[in-house]
Amino acid sequence: MQRINIDGLKVPVLGFGTWRLKEQGCVDAVKYALSNGYRHIDTAQIYENEDAVGTAIKESEIPRDEIFLTTKIWMDSAHDGDVQKSMEESLRKLKVEYADLVLMHWPIADVPFEETFRAFEDIRQRGMTRSIGVSNFTVAQMKDVKETLGIDIVCNQVEYHPALSQQPVLNYIQTHKMFLTAYCPLGRGEVLYNSAINDIADRHHKSPAQVVLRWLVQQEDVVAIPKAGTKSHIRENFDVFDFNLSEEEMHEIYNQARDDGRIINPAWAPEWDSAKAA
Repeated sequence: MQRINIDGLKVPVLGFGTWRLKEQGCVDAVKYALSNGYRHIDTAQIYENEDAVGTAIKESEIPRDEIFLTTKIWMDSAHDGDVQKSMEESLRKLKVEYADLVLMHWPIADVPFEETFRAFEDIRQRGMTRSIGVSNFTVAQMKDVKETLGIDIVCNQVEYHPALSQQPVLNYIQTHKMFLTAYCPLGRGEVLYNSAINDIADRHHKSPAQVVLRWLVQQEDVVAIPKAGTKSHIRENFDVFDFNLSEEEMHEIYNQARDDGRIINPAWAPEWDSAKAA
């Protein structure tokens, strides 16, 4: 498994996403992923599956220090005190003593960043997590946390796939000792019908999904966390380390980005960065 090294934090570049996986189905999927080589598991409080993820990790019998475990704190727990309480609950459900990475799931407009991220600093100092980061933050918001407040965030988890450019975020993380975690990396399946991606897949005797995941993890400081509910897709998504895309193929996939390519855009989302600003 390839890893990104960020200030001594070794992050597997391909993880297993668990959004929408529930109860025993989640347990079985995570255990199967771990048995097939995955060592990076991503969950969140709002997914309501931390307990199942924790059960799977425990039943896998894989040593805890071999698994990179990420969870996220939801928006209703952004205040100082609530961050700590919700983290304690997450660790109890996950059946672990610490997480490797904890993210603020979305930026909160009505809670000062200073309050939220001083609390995040507290859970890190207390050993509840090895590192902290953000999710769905813009470049300006990352600057506010990392530069204005001086908080050492290491990751921004954002929607990223061939139909959506994230160049402004990439430019920032690649110059500030951070990494980008790509959620929704297959664009909910839409990109798999892209003719250019299918042509590249045919050349490499790979599936379109494998080409897209290879494109992501071949980028500097980028991690991908595809979700899969079936054994065949779990195996297929992991089988991306035996080929490389050429520079021309990488650029061909970059060129599939569209202005309307974003899929995840709830009412509480920030004003997203424009790719034209990169």
